[in-house]
Amino acid sequence: MSPFKRKRAGEARLSKAAKKVKFSENGTELSAVSNEEQRNEFSVPAPLSKGKWKNKERVLVFSSRGINFRTRHLMQDLRTVMPHSKADTKMDRKDKLFVVNEVCEIKNCNKCIFFEAKKKQDLYMWISNVPHGPSAKFLVQNVHTLAELKMTGNCLKGSRPLLSFDPQFDKEAHYSLLKELFIQTFSTPQYHPKSQPFVDHVFTFTIADSRIWFRNYQIVEEDASLVEIGPRFVLNLIKIFQGSFGGPTLYENPSFQSPNMHRRMIRLATATKVREKQMVRELQRMKKKEEKPPVSKDVTEEVFATPAEEKPEMIELEPPLRKEVKKKKDFKRRRMLKRKSL
Repeated sequence: MSPFKRKRAGEARLSKAAKKVKFSENGTELSAVSNEEQRNEFSVPAPLSKGKWKNKERVLVFSSRGINFRTRHLMQDLRTVMPHSKADTKMDRKDKLFVVNEVCEIKNCNKCIFFEAKKKQDLYMWISNVPHGPSAKFLVQNVHTLAELKMTGNCLKGSRPLLSFDPQFDKEAHYSLLKELFIQTFSTPQYHPKSQPFVDHVFTFTIADSRIWFRNYQIVEEDASLVEIGPRFVLNLIKIFQGSFGGPTLYENPSFQSPNMHRRMIRLATATKVREKQMVRELQRMKKKEEKPPVSKDVTEEVFATPAEEKPEMIELEPPLRKEVKKKKDFKRRRMLKRKSL
């Protein structure tokens, strides 16, 4: 017999003598019995989580065609952060949004986050409760992904997050509806198969400047401080619909300005500045071409003409008195004479 066949035969004998694991009916205890030692039985403690996965929330995260690289990375980051999410291929832009309900039904999902790209520069996010609604449409701004930020925070993959909401969510009706929609979408169900039994990061939803700011922070165990992980983005609410991806409008944001209108206002502002500069240049040209009237009298000639002081006219009949000039004393000559006399 070759050495390879001997090795395979030895492995077969070991596998026959391996321990057989049996579970009891209640699932709390399991016994391991070997063929060699059937009398020696021992029990292994049950896993920590004895609960069942009851809240079977599944979120479908996908997008339409035409998204850029930053949106694709943001979508992948959300799938990483949410262990109860599912992925799907990109949807064709020609299809209507009601098709998303059928895709969610095929994927067995009851929540949906759909990214819709327009003009390869505007990004819209739909968060919907499939198939009965409600659904909300947002304009996504200031997107920063995990790879782009390079932040120091880090958390366990698949861990359950805490959801922190601004107090303003409880003051207005449409914000209360969005709060419940965010809770059902972003919170990881308890005892989910892909989740971990740890809570080590926080999702914060803050309202500022009529927008919802999303942040993800890690909870540091030593001092319970927060370190940002990412991703981060800002949601500008457009409309809330009664149905899923359509239906009667429950709320419409009056302060929302579409990106097309915003770009149009910027173009109009720059156009007005250019027109003002052109008008100033034309006025200067017109002034240069105008015929100037001839100047008959030079005004600047009399600028330095100052009148002299008027003095009374006097006729002197006698010559002026001659001043006496004092002779300088010759001290040096006197000294010389004194020395000669001595």
